[in-house]
Amino acid sequence: MLLVGNGRLVTRDPERPYLEDGGVLCDGGTVREVGPTAELRGRHPEASFLDARGGLIHPGFVNAHMHCYSALVRGFGGKGGEPASDFVQVLERLWWRLDKALTLEDVKVSAQVCLLEALRCGCTTLLDHHASPRAIPGSLFALAEAVEESGLSACLCYEVSDRDGPQAAWEGIRENVAFLEHAGKGGNPRIAGTFGLHASLTLSDETLDACSSACDYRGFHVHVAEGPTDETECRRLHGLSILERFRRFGLLGPKSLAVHCIHVDREEVGILKDTRTAVVHNPESNMGNAVGAAKVLDLMEAGVLVGLGTDGYVSDMLRSYALGNALVKHASGHPNRGWAEVPKMLFQNNGEIADRYFPLRRGVLAPGWAADLAVLDYDPPTPLSERNVDGHLLFGPLSGRVVHTVAGGQVLYRDRAFTVLDEGRILARARECASRVWSRF
Repeated sequence: MLLVGNGRLVTRDPERPYLEDGGVLCDGGTVREVGPTAELRGRHPEASFLDARGGLIHPGFVNAHMHCYSALVRGFGGKGGEPASDFVQVLERLWWRLDKALTLEDVKVSAQVCLLEALRCGCTTLLDHHASPRAIPGSLFALAEAVEESGLSACLCYEVSDRDGPQAAWEGIRENVAFLEHAGKGGNPRIAGTFGLHASLTLSDETLDACSSACDYRGFHVHVAEGPTDETECRRLHGLSILERFRRFGLLGPKSLAVHCIHVDREEVGILKDTRTAVVHNPESNMGNAVGAAKVLDLMEAGVLVGLGTDGYVSDMLRSYALGNALVKHASGHPNRGWAEVPKMLFQNNGEIADRYFPLRRGVLAPGWAADLAVLDYDPPTPLSERNVDGHLLFGPLSGRVVHTVAGGQVLYRDRAFTVLDEGRILARARECASRVWSRF
């Protein structure tokens, strides 16, 4: 057993939200007890003790939309031709060239880089959306191997698309089906799967029908109305909105993720609500690609479950939280919008999204929940309680203050050092792989 204590404990449990000097007793992969540190140490002297040293103990963060294959492009600045002037050109000149340059080795190494950074940021669960059209077979298994070695949790899928031809589309379908069958056997409760799709603009009716028919509904992870042309082209070519089209093929439901949803209309919001499809907001990516700002407050008011992701930009959920807070105010033109909704996306809804795929609930430190947590080196300069902790996390420590990360009851990052992964070896290998990827770009 592991006892993490001697810290300001934020449980996110409404029954017991905050303890000034609290501890979390982890037994295997779950939380066994939560309470005052001294009481837990007295009852469980046999437990190994991880000292928070007065810092903030918080549930591990969930990243609801990630692209681990993006890591090897960091710092790349050439071979893209003319600079992109719109979102489609960003896809064509950068991301769709990067993904075709990846080998299976690159896929795993890129994931390892992102997993290192997730641990460093206190992020213990990722929902990843993968693409490597010249290395499809085995790609999700390579990702899963990296995740299993790290000790973190991930829900994985392959991005089916017609943009690289029918053979790549069929290989993507087969990879999703094979991995869903593998994950469904439950060999590792920290590995899960969904069925990945790119976006409406690169998917024919024939391919959507094949995806829908490939297996019983287990959820789809797909980009929706990210750029304005995705929506307008869907209406022009199919006479339907994107979400009407996806609903017709049976792609929506309580285990599906509609990522972005920037340019959806009121009718489509109703479709999301009626099908219980979750939405994932990615504020940094949306700003960086200049595609607009999703009306996340309207979505949430309508009863849609909206979570928060990073879209491959970073693994830092507190950074996404801060940018999400700023973007909702900027987009609405009102400085008092989003104070309650944006924290709910990260601290409650992301856990609810993850709960749709994993057997253990996460996002709360309470008995029976996943033993996933982060300890932040934060000595607050003002009073801290359950009523204002969201403001402290927004304006205070950020993820650079994470000193320990625990996942599945294992200390994977202790005193800002990795206990399982070999950071130096991974980064050296990543630089070698990145050089080759860039040469193939």
